Amino acid sequence: MTKNEPMTPEQEHDYYAEEENQQPQGPPRRRQSRLTEIVPVRFPPELLDEIRQRAEADDRSLSSWIRRAAEHELTNTA
Repeated sequence: MTKNEPMTPEQEHDYYAEEENQQPQGPPRRRQSRLTEIVPVRFPPELLDEIRQRAEADDRSLSSWIRRAAEHELTNTA
């Protein structure tokens, strides 16, 4: 693993399991503003399965993956 390669979830777990790697670094950061509202969206089962697989592969929640995909689409079509 080099500094330019992201860690896998397993590597992250091993790294942060060591006490010396659990100390906060740098100034505290404020969380981003809260999300505004829940928007129910329905997907066909096959599409939802594919979205779940992609979200898992990116180590993201389903909601986070869908938000990122929407942001990506808005950015690329603007």
